[in-house]
Amino acid sequence: MKRYFYSMLAASALVLGACGGSTETSENVETSNSSSEAAENISGKINFYTSQPDSDAGELVKAFNEQYPDINVEIFRSGTEEVISKIQAEKQAGEIQADVLLVADAVTFESLKEQELLLAYQSPEHDHIPAEFVDEDYTYAGTKVMATVLAVNTNAVNELPNSWQVLAGTDASGEGIMPSPLYSGAAAYNVGVLSRQNAFGWEFFEKLRDNDLTVVQGNGAVLQAVAAGEKTYGMVVDFIVARAKAEGSPIDLIYPEEGVPVITEPIGILSNTKNEAAAKAFVDFVLSEEGQTMSSELGYTPIREGVAAPEGLKAITDMKVVSHDIKELLKTRDEDKQRFIEILGE
Repeated sequence: MKRYFYSMLAASALVLGACGGSTETSENVETSNSSSEAAENISGKINFYTSQPDSDAGELVKAFNEQYPDINVEIFRSGTEEVISKIQAEKQAGEIQADVLLVADAVTFESLKEQELLLAYQSPEHDHIPAEFVDEDYTYAGTKVMATVLAVNTNAVNELPNSWQVLAGTDASGEGIMPSPLYSGAAAYNVGVLSRQNAFGWEFFEKLRDNDLTVVQGNGAVLQAVAAGEKTYGMVVDFIVARAKAEGSPIDLIYPEEGVPVITEPIGILSNTKNEAAAKAFVDFVLSEEGQTMSSELGYTPIREGVAAPEGLKAITDMKVVSHDIKELLKTRDEDKQRFIEILGE
């Protein structure tokens, strides 16, 4: 069952939009030069589009520049859906500005691959990433493991729940909150997956509506509301809850007994990149042992073999994962968003 999940998850990473470039097949994929040669010879500018928190994206670029001081990385950061909307708008204007993309979920990347927007690149670091998380044509690879969990304000409850169903119960009336799938790629993935589970279905979201659950723009807003005591329960990605808890916020995270949806925040290179060598160096660094160790230090569960998860988070081997066929989720994403709007609004 886990193997099926990994295959589906890895097959799922693409983005909406299209440009004139074509995706290379695995038969003509290029690999990188040695890191020492790259550091000496690569320079110029790349545009990095991401849905990571601003501070984390900044730390990533700072560490990268310690190895590649002559590469200027410009960051555009927003929610996954807004990042993709920007790429689509740039495509329609005649030129996509992004060189490297790192956003929430595999479904988004699968769409980009389908539309030949991604460059095929077999990084030498792929050897250390579980094969299930690397696209078979090398157009993207996961960078971390991020589960959506139940966040709870510990000042507001006497006993921590162990089920998602608490969000539909009387104790959570007006006290639940989640991010919008119109902004958050993780939320869009979660809606697609949970609506297709027998334990949930669209009836679960109807119950959340009837229980006055609040929908906000992104995961950060969910965390802020629960940590501040404005809401008691939230659906939110695990790493930001663990980070807030470690910093002393009255919040805890639960991996509910029904299971959790998981995304891998894939990374890929746009096929029309103007600085291919620098873009490849950036991908290599993110997947390298140093890049993955830094990711763990920032509070993420790394995807690279041999790099431990940070304190407070589970490794994927310790999670009960709920998933669904990525190809179907790609085909129905717009339909799922519309259904969500009809039930819970924006």
